[in-house]
Amino acid sequence: MGRVTRRVPSTRVVVEDPGSPVVSSRPDTLAVEEPLEIRVGGDSIYVTMRTPGDDFDLAIGYLLTEGVVPGADAVHHAMHCLDEDETGSPTFNVVDITLAPGTVVDTSRSERAGSYTSSACGVCGKTSIDAITTKSRYAVTDDPVRLSPDVVAGLPDALRAQQKVFDRTGGLHAAGLFTADGELLAVREDVGRHNAVDKVVGWAGREGLLPLAGHVLVVSGRASFELTQKAVMAGIPVLASVSAPSSLAVDLAQESGMTLVGFVRPPRLTVYAGGHRLGL
Repeated sequence: MGRVTRRVPSTRVVVEDPGSPVVSSRPDTLAVEEPLEIRVGGDSIYVTMRTPGDDFDLAIGYLLTEGVVPGADAVHHAMHCLDEDETGSPTFNVVDITLAPGTVVDTSRSERAGSYTSSACGVCGKTSIDAITTKSRYAVTDDPVRLSPDVVAGLPDALRAQQKVFDRTGGLHAAGLFTADGELLAVREDVGRHNAVDKVVGWAGREGLLPLAGHVLVVSGRASFELTQKAVMAGIPVLASVSAPSSLAVDLAQESGMTLVGFVRPPRLTVYAGGHRLGL
């Protein structure tokens, strides 16, 4: 398996006295970023830049949250396709998924998104919201889960305490899956916030936990439309983020019946949709 961090030379500059910076050389630890190609039955459908590790979770989560396959039971087997880099060392940058016989595959979103992921991801506006709410197998608006605001306020700190690679690099996003009582079930880190979410959903799919009714997804950055869409596709009724949501993320949360909470920084949080689940 590939390394998740790498040491590189760097120069530290401290400007305390204008015109007289203090310069020192030191090695620094960075998060590794490498491509991952996802194949289904040998056919390439997606390439993303990711931090190595939990590649099967990432691949399966992507297939689920993008609606490529109808459910986790459609995935029969996952394997790395070994390749070699320019030094002859083995790489693990291709995952091939074998699907169960008779599985219907929908690659339309992958084709619209192009070869590499983007924040837009080939979707926009009301048409996209309608497509997501129609395509999702799970109606999060019907989820009866209720949460205490003080529990939600404490979730980012619980997530941060488990961000081991972030502690070493300062350069990774994280996603964490919690119960309504605040129990942490899974944490995944990645250079891409969307990849971190896919890794969590892929893990849940392999564990037979989908749909994730009654659960909370916490993300370390902003809540984009893409992350909200992935939560809806996994049946997650509550999405909480440390930073701000986008306007389209709020629209999707309201339309789908999801609870969306932003700026979760104890003791405060801001509710943008689904406040009834927090007693508001």
